[in-house]
Amino acid sequence: MGGVPWKRVELVALVLYALGFYLVVIRRSLRLSHDYSGRLYGLRAGSLAGYLNDLSDAQWRNFRGNLPILTVVMGAFLIVVNTSRYSYGLKGRGTALMWLILSLSYLYYLHGACVVFILLISLINYSIVKLFAHYKYCSSLIWSFNLSVLILNRVYEGYSFSSFGENLAFLDNYRGTFRWHICFNFVVLRMISFGCDYCWTIHSSHFDHKKHMQRCQVCYSGKTCYFALQERGLNVDRYTFLMYLCYLTYAPLYIAGPIVGYNAFAAQLEVPQKNYSFTQISWYGLRWILSFLLMEGMTHFFHYNSFVVSRLWQKLSPFEVFIISYGVLNFMWLKFFLIWRYFRFWSLVGGVETPENMPRCINNCHDLESFWKSWHASFNRWLVRYLYIPLGGSRRKLLSIWVIFTFVAVWHDLEWKLVSWAWLTCLFFVPEILVKSLSNKFQASSSLGMLVHREFKAIAGAVTISCLMVANLVGYVVGPSGIKVLISKMAGKEALPALAFIFTTFYVGVKLMFHICEASSSQG
Repeated sequence: MGGVPWKRVELVALVLYALGFYLVVIRRSLRLSHDYSGRLYGLRAGSLAGYLNDLSDAQWRNFRGNLPILTVVMGAFLIVVNTSRYSYGLKGRGTALMWLILSLSYLYYLHGACVVFILLISLINYSIVKLFAHYKYCSSLIWSFNLSVLILNRVYEGYSFSSFGENLAFLDNYRGTFRWHICFNFVVLRMISFGCDYCWTIHSSHFDHKKHMQRCQVCYSGKTCYFALQERGLNVDRYTFLMYLCYLTYAPLYIAGPIVGYNAFAAQLEVPQKNYSFTQISWYGLRWILSFLLMEGMTHFFHYNSFVVSRLWQKLSPFEVFIISYGVLNFMWLKFFLIWRYFRFWSLVGGVETPENMPRCINNCHDLESFWKSWHASFNRWLVRYLYIPLGGSRRKLLSIWVIFTFVAVWHDLEWKLVSWAWLTCLFFVPEILVKSLSNKFQASSSLGMLVHREFKAIAGAVTISCLMVANLVGYVVGPSGIKVLISKMAGKEALPALAFIFTTFYVGVKLMFHICEASSSQG
């Protein structure tokens, strides 16, 4: 079936449709950005003459604004650590001590006196792990403590020193430049990782490295992949307070990740990663610069996020609401792509490999499962290891996804719109799981059967993308309060042509993804 000529004809037709679609979207986006520029919030003077820059997203604005000083810090830290490591042969504890000193100075600049809160909570967690590691309920205790910390940090907005006594009130004037409890969400994940890895090591590790080597090209070549580093336990004496504190505060990954497990981190402090050569890391950095320039162009010409912040989407037509939503999703993907890859680059140069957070473009995912494996992928791996598998894995998939996505929402923030997003995602996830289960049992043998199966998958993919758009509209664009307005806009007769065009576009997009996947498989 792979060599049938109709596939080439189909591919040409799909590409022509896609080009037409993007031409329409680009033209309408440029017009919207121009017509509403006087009413949009967050626009600043741009680097390109005659164009305003959309800096309405606080996270991107802060990252972009602090990029020069952050790069200086990165360079200075890497010079100190790598020079010391290679000059004095530092390994393990020596490297951990060096990184800990630098990282604590970094944290003090970010959080000032609030570093005390971080160290105190970290000490309590370490004590719980060490005291109860030999008991079966240790993992539950670790989770309970960290969930409580996560919620209390948000409820009390990082606490105030004055609430612990008037004598400490003056410390509230030295809280640094960045709210510590925002960054601490990542520290919570690391504390859980350390605790569970230690408990599982004590109760024996079941990782079959020989079996893994037969399936992993990296390990088969003589290197060690990230998965193997994470899954195989360390010697018990490697779970020290020094290594633990270095892991929690490790400067390159402290602010935004990617998330690395304790086992993998500690192993790479002993022996730096060798999977990426100097040339590969340099090319990785160059690609990041090119992607940053792409982002600059996008925020200068298309003010998608500003429409959301200004709540002007309510004045747009259904098709224009779709364009803004689609644009916001692509803006968010590129934003996180740049932030996460910047810190991953820093970590790689420092000798610690982490999972790639955005291994696939957002426009090349046609089901929820592949989307979440490719969006914040290191978090996905963390959730699989520390939550999904302990909850029963695939045996209880339909139930565990509700727990997992609720945790993801609470971990991000205590907001109803995020909880709504999480539950909507689960609601759309359940049918996909059931349909996939039935589809896997169906094996088409004839050409007609394979064609029907392919069309069914394309339609199912278009439905999934539609559901994903709705969930993200509620979570990141309109919010729960805007659902009624959104429904009223999309339920009218005038919206039907736009909805039909949108669904057709998703269908065409899924078909293109099939061709990309088939081309990749033939090359592999």
